Amino acid sequence: MAATEGTVVVKIGTSSLTDMQTGSLRLSVLGPLVEVLTRLRSQGYAVILVSSGAVGIGCARLGLRQRPTAIAEKQAVAAVGQGRLIRLYDDLFSALNQPIAQVLLTRGDFVERSRYVNANRTFTQLLQMGVIPIVNENDTVAVEELKFGDNDSLSALVASMVQAKWLILLTDVDRLYSADPHRDPSAEPIERVWRGMPLQIKAEAHGNSGWGTGGMATKLTAAQIATAAGVTVVITNGKRPDQIPAILAGEPIGTRFEPAPQPVSARKRWIAYGLIPEGSLTLDEGAVRAICEQGRSLLPAGITDVSGDFEAGAAVRLCDPGGREVGRGLVNYSAEELRRIKGKKTAEIPYILGYEGVDTAVHRDNLALLD
Repeated sequence: MAATEGTVVVKIGTSSLTDMQTGSLRLSVLGPLVEVLTRLRSQGYAVILVSSGAVGIGCARLGLRQRPTAIAEKQAVAAVGQGRLIRLYDDLFSALNQPIAQVLLTRGDFVERSRYVNANRTFTQLLQMGVIPIVNENDTVAVEELKFGDNDSLSALVASMVQAKWLILLTDVDRLYSADPHRDPSAEPIERVWRGMPLQIKAEAHGNSGWGTGGMATKLTAAQIATAAGVTVVITNGKRPDQIPAILAGEPIGTRFEPAPQPVSARKRWIAYGLIPEGSLTLDEGAVRAICEQGRSLLPAGITDVSGDFEAGAAVRLCDPGGREVGRGLVNYSAEELRRIKGKKTAEIPYILGYEGVDTAVHRDNLALLD
């Protein structure tokens, strides 16, 4: 059955799936979630579920009272929990005759272009076959340098990859607030956010449960990634998956992040959010205006500082004089070469480097701006 209503990516976090005291699964949440997603699939939506919980379930299975911090131990615990998690999903979805597939991803699947394209083709085929893919980070094999760190970012990258219409982030609060409502009684709810809208909030870097790795800060990052791709993002209560159809119908539930009116191209989204920056370039104010307001390439003359050790073709952060990241790009020179030609005019480059190089440090076709 081909989808006619668009693709919906639903991410459920550890805090919603598991009991914070024991780490065991909340079947009272899991059951309704499976029912809702199956119903959406029958109504013509393509559905992808990004599910946390493998490490928490593994801890409960092994009698551990807290989430491991050492990478090897966490990988082992995830290997124990992931099998149990997908078995539960398979049992519940099978009761409703809904086929599912397990898809485990690492950051490397987004960094390497060929693997990115292959993963996208796999999702496309599964959705065309009427399958609900259940996605998680492959903690068992992921190395620290190529980890997502949280499933909020993973879900946003998946939504961007498949050009989803919606990304629903199910969490332990009912919407975005100006501060953590668990700790600050004066926190104000925020119902709607547009790209470029300044947010005066205090976002926690980590969740409250001790079992998960996310927090509101990671959800804001996810919203930034997904809305750039034209995806509508909603943060809402993970204990109420029954509200998802109402959200898709336009009811004002949770916090809704409006998509960019002109989505960024797939290549520039890959540069901005798929790649892992290997260094950073600090730009003067003139260079910031040139790339941000005039759509120009970055010239060596506009670079004031170079951080990191990278080769030509690497992804780097582009920062304003105050250190704020304004974009990312693929450099035409190595870090060593850029340190030699930073602040120099284009005509001077051949004499400094001893060969005829390109005029730009980062060409505009390889440069993606960040909101």
